[in-house]
Amino acid sequence: MISYRGIRLNLDRPRRRLEAPIGAATLLLGFEQPVRVSRAGRDPVTLVSVYAGPTTTPAVGEHSGRLSGIEVLMAPWASFTLFGTPLYELIDHTVDPDDLPHALATRRVGDRRNTVRELSAALASLPTWEERFGFLDDVLVRWSAAGTPSSARVVRAWSELVRTWGAVPVRSLADEVGWSVRHLENRFREQIGLGPKVAARVLRLQRARRLLAEGRGQAETAAICGFYDQAHLSGEFRAMTGCTPREFTMARVIPPVSQPGVPTADRMTGEATSLLLTSARSAVFSKTGRVH
Repeated sequence: MISYRGIRLNLDRPRRRLEAPIGAATLLLGFEQPVRVSRAGRDPVTLVSVYAGPTTTPAVGEHSGRLSGIEVLMAPWASFTLFGTPLYELIDHTVDPDDLPHALATRRVGDRRNTVRELSAALASLPTWEERFGFLDDVLVRWSAAGTPSSARVVRAWSELVRTWGAVPVRSLADEVGWSVRHLENRFREQIGLGPKVAARVLRLQRARRLLAEGRGQAETAAICGFYDQAHLSGEFRAMTGCTPREFTMARVIPPVSQPGVPTADRMTGEATSLLLTSARSAVFSKTGRVH
């Protein structure tokens, strides 16, 4: 697992956020209130608990202003182990985790059988975040042990891509793990969801968003991250966030006037993953398509 994040919001107005693609899968264990998730080319879904695998397009999440639960970020191969579903089937989809096969449906947690919905209720009943995280640690360890093993070679190749922010050529990755390029691509799509080349693009853009948020210029960021030029960086931004680098950066600097004082609360520590949205701002980020 990459991280847990406890969420408890009690705002006086609805909240809408754009979530850019990241190199992780997401499991939101909601305690009570639903969240509505919209993505270009997909019907919106309204769920209390949510699973989203690796993505190449942004999502807009919205709720009433009241939301509580635990967000679990995990390496994609770890979610393959938990759910045992070929991840290419879930690319750019948002689903109820109880619609996927998982060990909680057939294994005991505590003294009763559990669905993800029952796990969320059990977590909500605990009095502190520390106890919730400890209980979740225990459940996920047992769930993983009962799940579908991930390939050590896929894990190794993924770790190298993450370490280098997508800078390793696919041929070099295949040589590193002792597979043909074709076999690596097939196993990667099964256990990561994205092919290695597309996964590298997601990781590269994730790094670029962070550098821009830190104040680096577009030309410098493009050079550091391995884009051909500034135009290449801008094109990738549009494809995967629906906006230009400048629009994304300015939206993070200038908060929506309807939500003053509300932090953006990026989903990954030190990364630029999220934007708070107003109705007018949302339209800017809706013109996206799937990255192939």
